[in-house]
Amino acid sequence: MEAEPQRRFQRLQNELSRLIAETPNGERLPSEPELARHLGVSRATLREAMRSFEGQGLIRRRQGVGTFVVNQTHVIETGLEVLESIETLAKRINLNVSIGDLQVERLSADEAQGAALQVSPGSGLVQVTRVIHAENRPVAYLVDLLPEEYLSPEELKRGFRGSVLDLLLTHEGYKLAESKTDIRAVSASSEIARALQMQRGDVLLLFIAQLFAADGSIIDYSYSYFLPGYFRFHVVRRVSTSH
Repeated sequence: MEAEPQRRFQRLQNELSRLIAETPNGERLPSEPELARHLGVSRATLREAMRSFEGQGLIRRRQGVGTFVVNQTHVIETGLEVLESIETLAKRINLNVSIGDLQVERLSADEAQGAALQVSPGSGLVQVTRVIHAENRPVAYLVDLLPEEYLSPEELKRGFRGSVLDLLLTHEGYKLAESKTDIRAVSASSEIARALQMQRGDVLLLFIAQLFAADGSIIDYSYSYFLPGYFRFHVVRRVSTSH
């Protein structure tokens, strides 16, 4: 942005910050057309300014319903050096999380899934899809895909609390070794926006991961969508001594 447009955008964010701070928790903000007219900006500029507040977890935008102020009291914060489940991280800060919209289904691996799990196309797989809730709202959309020999649908029906990782850690037939993860910022699709009660196109953090056993086999392939305002990830990096 050039200097003057940037200043105008900053003033817009300041006005929105004041409005959000003055609005009681759970109350709905004025509609987008009304708010855009009041602030003298286009709806596209207003949406762009609102994204940062949603990313901080201060507002919640629901497609076709409106934008609500959120009284967020917890943020799940963790380093990326150690793989831990949402449930483990939430327990550490005394945050209650629950599982919703659980779907477990058997699939036959297509070529892409077979390549991701290093199995032959047509191999039996189990897909586990669920939404994780915290503070009375959905905060993560998780999908795990596993070869059926590692985890059956029947096992998932016995006391599954939402974490495939925690369930795999209890198995004695193999030892988990490491996870390789690709991290991206993505726009929410219609399906995921509905599941997370947000606006289609809003930004999410996406982790695409392969979970390896000690023998090098891939036990789990997952993609996890996180609301940025409820999760804060950091990395401790070693300083290079080479010149």
